[in-house]
Parts: sequence; structure tokens; C-alpha cells
Amino acid sequence: MDELNRKSPEQFKQAAKIPIIVVLDNVRSMNNIGSVFRTADAFLLQAIYLCGVTATPPHREIHKTALGATDTVSWKHFLTTIDAVNELKKDGFTVYAVEQAEKSIMLDKIDIPSKKIALVFGNEISGVEQNVLDACDACIEIPQYGTKHSINLAVSVGIVVWEMFLKQEITR
Repeated sequence: MDELNRKSPEQFKQAAKIPIIVVLDNVRSMNNIGSVFRTADAFLLQAIYLCGVTATPPHREIHKTALGATDTVSWKHFLTTIDAVNELKKDGFTVYAVEQAEKSIMLDKIDIPSKKIALVFGNEISGVEQNVLDACDACIEIPQYGTKHSINLAVSVGIVVWEMFLKQEITR
């Protein structure tokens, strides 16, 4: 483990965070929620906002996939996703919904004008709520070329967060 140069939970909490916040809009799968915590920990993200019916730690099903990341990653719960989006905008974040929608911008084509980014991921079945889509600065779509045109939420978070790293030219 020493060779991997991993931070202790205390070092993680004290480390400068990447100014990306993942927002989960009524996500029902606790396995997905736990996986998002692990991704946020891996990339040293600023926080996760859990909105609506999205479950919050502590919960056994979340911990199963989070593997301790709920102890390191900052998180906050909002009754509605629109409340989270409004707070993020007030705090100077550019807010992107990640959704297949009209006028969406393909992930590989988007220009990121700000370092402070929030990424809204929606419910596994119904996606990001329309009022939330309307409140976001833009909508990002992950290009897909197969027959399914659907990617697991936790996988989508990993793909989009990685691309944001590349676009911001963050090196660690």
C-alpha cells in the first residue's frame, strides 16, 4: 500500500480538492451511490450532493461499494436538486447536466470555461428532472455508438469526471 502513495483519511480531508462537485438527482441504487463516493475519493473531488430520494450515509448498501469513501468525501443532502443547483450557481459553479437531451453537447466536444464545475447525474430510469435541466448552464452527453444508448450511472460518473480532468489539464 505504501508503494501506491495513498493518502490516509486525515491527509485526504486536509488535501486541496479538485473543484468538481457531483450532484445525484434522485438516484435510487445504493450500489451506484457507493461507487460514486469511490470515484469522488479517487479523483479528490470537492464534494457530492445527494438530492431528493438519493440515500445518504451511513447505510450498509452504500458502504458495500464505497469501501470507506463515505468517511473521506464531503457530502451534503438537499431536499430537491433544484436547491442544490441554485446553491452551486450562487457559489460560482458552472452546472452541467449529464443527459441525452436536445441541444446537449457531446462530452468530447465541450469547452470548459470554469474550473468550478458541478455535474448533475439523474435517476437511473427517468434521468435528470426537466426543471433541473432547464436550470443548468448546459447539458453534456456521452457519445455512444452501440445499440443500447445507456450507460450505468456510476460508470457515467467515472467517464465524465475523467474527461473534466483532461479538459482542465489537472495534473497531480
